Amino acid sequence: MENIYIVGVGMTRFGRHADKTVKQLTAWAVEDALKDAGCDRKWVQAAFYGNCTQGHFDGQHMIRGQVALLPLGFDGIPIFNIEGACASSSHGFNLAVTQLRAGAAEVALAVGAEKMFYGDKAKMFSAFESAWDIETFDENRNYLSAMGKRIVPLPGSQSEKPYSPFMDVYAALGRGGLMERFGITQRQLAAVSSKNHGHSVHNERSQYRNAMSIEEVLAAPPITYPITLPMCSPISDGAAAAILCTESAMKKYGFDRKRAVRVLASVVRSASARAAEAYDLGCTRQAGKAAFEQAGIDPRDIGVAEVHDATAIGELLCVEALGLCEPGDSGAMAERGESSLGGRLPINPSGGLESKGHPIGATGIGQLFELVEQLRGNCGKRQVEGARFAIQGNGGGLWRVEEATEHIAILGRD
Repeated sequence: MENIYIVGVGMTRFGRHADKTVKQLTAWAVEDALKDAGCDRKWVQAAFYGNCTQGHFDGQHMIRGQVALLPLGFDGIPIFNIEGACASSSHGFNLAVTQLRAGAAEVALAVGAEKMFYGDKAKMFSAFESAWDIETFDENRNYLSAMGKRIVPLPGSQSEKPYSPFMDVYAALGRGGLMERFGITQRQLAAVSSKNHGHSVHNERSQYRNAMSIEEVLAAPPITYPITLPMCSPISDGAAAAILCTESAMKKYGFDRKRAVRVLASVVRSASARAAEAYDLGCTRQAGKAAFEQAGIDPRDIGVAEVHDATAIGELLCVEALGLCEPGDSGAMAERGESSLGGRLPINPSGGLESKGHPIGATGIGQLFELVEQLRGNCGKRQVEGARFAIQGNGGGLWRVEEATEHIAILGRD
């Protein structure tokens, strides 16, 4: 089976793009990826397009990928529409890898795009409500309410303003899976957030670029205990794209092997059947185990990570599930500075979803953009020195008490 390489990446700045349509954001990322790869668009033989919310906001269903990509000259090739909540573009990336491994194409495009800012805030936040089983709403709530019952929220720790329902999900997972089970503290969660905001200062594509101390994170407006506002990913617009190819296509089309990054693993898993008390993000653990086996390395080899910090709680849960620290040590790891730039294992040097932004259909490839640039040594003041292997963890949706789906990628330099 041939090796698969990422030969080009492109990404818009994440944030508010009132003057851009989804199609324009897509074009921005795709054109940058083609230029980065030195790739003629006619060489692309399959495309995978991730998007979640444009049906909800704009009424554009069914052929979103064709609507976005055909005007860019990708006519006559298979264009696949991918939706997997926050892991949509990662699913597209995985399918692009699979297409290339199967020999069905030599060069493929994976892209994700989202435009989420919307004038009606209630409708804007309601976009998240279908990322779990809407027929079992009460059962979902009951599962969540059973978690972390012994952790009593502090007075005044609940926002009166509207917010994404997934903040309640993460709060429950944090109280049960981290605070009650392992004794992880709100201050340690604030250390994660402070780290990510500090990293984002050096990322020109980040939605927010303001450093915050642990004390400032703790003193910020509450969302739902133990989460404060800076611990949450914002509403975002943006797009990200990747050009992938087989090893033989690298030679055929003259792609620059010195800049190419090899895909050592790309694994998708769906939620596991388990009780609320298990707390261990089973599908993330399963996907991570399979990815490390596929890559032929183990967690100790990882030099840099981008994981799904839709909240600071999400980062710690993913770090635990992937075995990047000892069980229960993720909070202390952040507090000791081990996951900061210059630490043992820098996590989310981009600023993470909390600062870089979270346009959900674009998030996964946005993470991969950062890791490709890290492995190329192109990240300037946020560069992780000496990293040879990188891992991405990107979850989507909710099934009972864990991600409905998870994608783990491991990348490396030859």
